[in-house]
Amino acid sequence: MEAWFASPWGALLIFALRIVDVSMAMIRMILAVRGYRGRAAVIGFFEVLVWLVAVGQALQHLHSIWHVLGYATGFAAGNYVGVWLEEWLAIGLRVVRAIFRNGSAHRGVQAAQLLRERGFGVTEVQGRGLEDVVEILELVVERRNVPEVIQLLRQVDPGVFISVEEVRAIQGGYVRPGGRKLPFLTRLRTLLVRLRV
Repeated sequence: MEAWFASPWGALLIFALRIVDVSMAMIRMILAVRGYRGRAAVIGFFEVLVWLVAVGQALQHLHSIWHVLGYATGFAAGNYVGVWLEEWLAIGLRVVRAIFRNGSAHRGVQAAQLLRERGFGVTEVQGRGLEDVVEILELVVERRNVPEVIQLLRQVDPGVFISVEEVRAIQGGYVRPGGRKLPFLTRLRTLLVRLRV
């Protein structure tokens, strides 16, 4: 192993290790902030193991500009990969709020019905905008479902006003099956339904 790290390939190995450990660090921090303590701890354990190897080898080869550049560029690339991974994993919950102008055909009611047919929990509220009464829909959805919800809302009214906010925690209510509210029981119920069929 020492021979590999001492060779010119060592700079590439350090680069790859830094991508791995920095990506893991970003995912760990995001999980910790969102309350996934156990997962964050497990990722942190492996992150530090990879980091120790990378930094140890970089320090042993400080005389090589390639090893130093491998360490630094691996850190930069790790940040990029970490952000990409976090977006791909789509961890967490979001509040989607849609505001429909009430000028034509109660589109908010239509959108709520469509969303409920797709399994989403929707809260409907009437409000007052600048010019008229508006219909407001609020949903708490898993982050990976946000694009689907937005597409369904725009299908009903292309001019709908939509805002999306992060949710740190929820209590009670309804989140589409597979959400954070008792995910084990939801999966168990789905499995039992499939076994009966």
